[in-house]
This record gives sequence, C-alpha cells and structure tokens, in this order.
Amino acid sequence: MHIVSIGEVLWDVIGDQEYLGGAPLNFSVSSQRLGHQVVLITAVGDDRRGELAVSRIQQLGLPADSIRVVEGCATGAAMVSTDRAGNATFAIDRPAAFDFIEIDGPALRRIQKMRPDWIYFGTLAQTTARNEDSLHRLISALPEARRFYDINLREGHWNLPLVLRLSRLASIVKLNEGEAELLFHRFCPDKVFSVEKFCENWSREVGAKTICVTLGERGCALWIEGAFRTYPGFVARVEDTVGAGDAFSAALLHGLELGWPTERTAGFANAVGAVVASRAGATPPWTVDECLTLADPQGSQFGAIR
Repeated sequence: MHIVSIGEVLWDVIGDQEYLGGAPLNFSVSSQRLGHQVVLITAVGDDRRGELAVSRIQQLGLPADSIRVVEGCATGAAMVSTDRAGNATFAIDRPAAFDFIEIDGPALRRIQKMRPDWIYFGTLAQTTARNEDSLHRLISALPEARRFYDINLREGHWNLPLVLRLSRLASIVKLNEGEAELLFHRFCPDKVFSVEKFCENWSREVGAKTICVTLGERGCALWIEGAFRTYPGFVARVEDTVGAGDAFSAALLHGLELGWPTERTAGFANAVGAVVASRAGATPPWTVDECLTLADPQGSQFGAIR
C-alpha cells in the first residue's frame, strides 16, 4: 500500500523530555512498520529542533525529501500534560513551521508517480487556509486516492466548519469518544449522547461510510455502511497515550485495506494502540509480533500480517 501523509511535525515536550511527534508523523511511522510505503509532507523550522526532526525522521525509515525547511520560523512544539490515567492534553505555540506546508510542482509529480492508495490528514495543520489549500491541491492531483481523516481535536486549534469540510473529503473518519461526544452536542444539544447515535448522525451529515471511534482500554466502535459494532480492547499499564491513537489508525487502515474481517482488524488495531500507550513517547519501538500476540495469544485468528 502507498500512502501520502500530510500535516504537522512537532516535538512533544513531556517534563524534561522531548519526543518527536505529530499525528501525521506518528501514523506514517506505524504504517511504515506495517510494510507500507509512506511519503510525509510537512515543514520544520531552520532551527536546532528542525535539524533534529529531519535526522530523526530519516532514522525512523521515512524519506525526508517532502519536508520543507521554513526560514525564520520555529519548528512546532507541544507542551504535554498527562493526568493519572496517562491521558494527554497539549499546549501548542502557533504559528509554527508546520503552518507553512507547500507542495511544489516537482514534489507533486514525484508523488503522482507513486500512485498513492490513500491520503492521510488531520485537523491541526489544516487550521490555516494555506495548508487547507495544499491539501485540496494534493487531493485534486490524486483523484483515485482514498482519504483517511483522523480528527484529533486540540483545544483552541479547530472549528466546526473546518471539521465538517474535512470530514466530507474522507472515505474513513476516525476520532475518540470524547471528540465524538463534543461534536454530537454541537448538532444535537438536547439529545442523550451515544457513540452509535453520533456515528449515525455524522455519517448522515458528512457522507462518510466508515467511521471509527476509539474507546480507550474499552476498545473501539466501527460504523461501516450503516452497521455498528463495538470491539473490546486490552488492558495495558499506560505510560502515556501520546501517539497511541495514531498507531491505532495505521493498524486499522492496514486491516481494512487487506480485507480482513472487521473483528480481526479491530482487534489488531486495539492491540497496537495498547502497546504504544504502554511506552513513553509518540513513536516508541514496537514489533508486529508482540501486537499479534496481544491480539491473538493462541494464534488462531491471524495469518500473514501483510
């Protein structure tokens, strides 16, 4: 599978440690570990963090030729706070280098030759008109590519019209339960929230045929062509949840693209998310085998991963 991922790269500052992250990067790293070819379109500053980011991205096995270096602009950074359960909140300085993503003609032609199957994007980087225009330019150049929208709301860095516009572009919409409840009450302020009601309403509003809502250690819910079902998760000793949802997204797309039964796809995605949540940082080391073992200890459900 060939994937283009577009959006932010930033450093997650957790206490006195800094970890390279940003949902598009985290998703790209996990997708690459699952055997897919990924191009990451992003931007960093001409500063020490930017230099380290490019070096780290290359060490993680991703190409760096679609990363723009923005002169006189700081590389993105997020101050991360975690609660006792390991759930993270983010304080992000803007503008940052990732607000100035550009796709020039040669880069676009190079990506077209790759013939991507999927375009992955989120909300944070698209809050600037410049970046949203870049996304639309990419989509126009790749009309056959399907689109995965991981909503990933960050307080103060989103608005409802933008989320609606991006959702209407997507083949798959993914978000967490808290985000689903927040969006549901914007549309149905007098109704009692449920994940299933959200999926039904959001699908009708934006036309998405596949919606995934993550439920933390309780697993996830999938709405596919009007059919709704929840899938149990795995209990993990949570170090922090940064990057866990992004790894989940990569595993979910992997299973759906391979045509796995939804139970197998959801189980594998829940396992990958749990393993990442049990380790510090957004892109900690993990292997496919350990996720398969967690998802299916008896080895009865999973054959070849690829």
